[in-house]
Amino acid sequence: MSDQPHIDPAGNTQAFRAFANAREQESAAAKPKKSPLLPILAVVLAVVIIGVAAFLLLQ
Repeated sequence: MSDQPHIDPAGNTQAFRAFANAREQESAAAKPKKSPLLPILAVVLAVVIIGVAAFLLLQ
């Protein structure tokens, strides 16, 4: 037998998973909520462009 003590890899894996899950939860909580301003502006801009194009084509 070896003189080195047997290290259970499951304990290390469980500790790592707990650490990784804690880090993911911290980073998710730290992220600011996304503002819906950009999609709203994109829709408004698309409507304006379509309106101007229809106006110019129908003249």
